[in-house]
Amino acid sequence: MFECSYVNGLSAIRSLAAIDVPVIALDHRRQALGLRSRLAVPVVCPHPHERPEEFAALVAELCEALPHGAVAFPTHDEYLVAVNRSAPPSLRLPFGPRELIEPIQAKRFQYDAAARAGVMLPATFHPADEDAAVQAAAMLRYPAVMKPSEGAGFKRRHGIPLVVASTPDELLEAYRLGAEFAPMLQEQIPGGDDTLWTVGSYVDLHGGVPGIFCGRKLLQAPAGVGTCRVGVAEWDDEAVDGARRLLHALGFHGISQVEYKRDPRDGTLRLMEVNARLWQWHSLAAACGVDLVQMAYHDAIGEPVAARTSRGSDGRRWVALVRHVRESRRERLGLRRTLAPLRPPFTEPVFSLHDPMPAVHQLVGALGS
Repeated sequence: MFECSYVNGLSAIRSLAAIDVPVIALDHRRQALGLRSRLAVPVVCPHPHERPEEFAALVAELCEALPHGAVAFPTHDEYLVAVNRSAPPSLRLPFGPRELIEPIQAKRFQYDAAARAGVMLPATFHPADEDAAVQAAAMLRYPAVMKPSEGAGFKRRHGIPLVVASTPDELLEAYRLGAEFAPMLQEQIPGGDDTLWTVGSYVDLHGGVPGIFCGRKLLQAPAGVGTCRVGVAEWDDEAVDGARRLLHALGFHGISQVEYKRDPRDGTLRLMEVNARLWQWHSLAAACGVDLVQMAYHDAIGEPVAARTSRGSDGRRWVALVRHVRESRRERLGLRRTLAPLRPPFTEPVFSLHDPMPAVHQLVGALGS
């Protein structure tokens, strides 16, 4: 398990442990949540971007010590790219093809595939220089966003995924900020966090899709541009069909998340991005009977995979409790609105009597802060 700082990796560790798969959890942060799990062997590793040669050497050393055919599950883009670059043939990768992993990180690459697949996009410009950026900024509706096509590098440098602009001048400044990361200038689709839809799936080597989950976010932390803190399972045929077409156009196989936003102006779904890996709240898919981690593992080692979808699980929620309570206090939501998502049925990704130390670690950190 590569990168287990938060619930992406922790949930995957627990999915694999549930079918008696031994897990090694790697992260460059000693405080990573998954390193506290009793269900995995913890390993503090070099940062894959800052120390790539040391990271690759450690991966090779681990693969020599592991049985032939171990399976890697990277949960974040930097680890995905680093593992894809350095993994020896003995390490099985439940994603690919391998030559696609780096290009698919670029949103420009994803958007070109979306156009081929007939998946709608926000109004988007890809200015090649500042003069083209000036022209694009004059044509967009506001607010608008500068969204770097090479998002991981921009976020690592500036700590934010995008820049929201209220005027053409602000958008031009944002373009300059992201100039080295292939900035896109894009209309900001209106609507709250609850208009963000996710289709999570597992696509096998032959293009079959045995596992499909569909849901939407209800709340993010922070609101608007953050990560999910409350999500809900909700099936939408349009979203699922579009995701299948898009993944086929990309030529991708493995676990992925396709994220849309439903435009309240006309009801259309507009593609936000594709994450070609596990996403943060994939444990809700597992709670709905679609455990994508287990599917990918079984398929990687040549075992049969039964097809499952989350259709019929509408209403089951996912709540990252500590993050939700902290953010609700900051937003001054009040007790009733804070507690509203906690009515059954819901899934909480950290607290577990079977594996208690990640929750203890998280609570101690929350109380300390």
